[in-house]
Amino acid sequence: MPTVRVEGMTCRHCVMAVEKALSRVEGVKGVRVDLESGEASFREESPVEMDKIRRAIEEAGYKVG
Repeated sequence: MPTVRVEGMTCRHCVMAVEKALSRVEGVKGVRVDLESGEASFREESPVEMDKIRRAIEEAGYKVG
């Protein structure tokens, strides 16, 4: 299960925004975002380029660390 560090999350709303953004990426399923650790993990239904993950997170207003 790939995991990425997400910087800038401060509340549950942030978690929901990142979950929603990643869930929209084609091939991504089972998104889990943890506020305490600052990490997002997901399953790949099909191969997903990390650039697409980074772009989705950044477009939601956060930074991949």
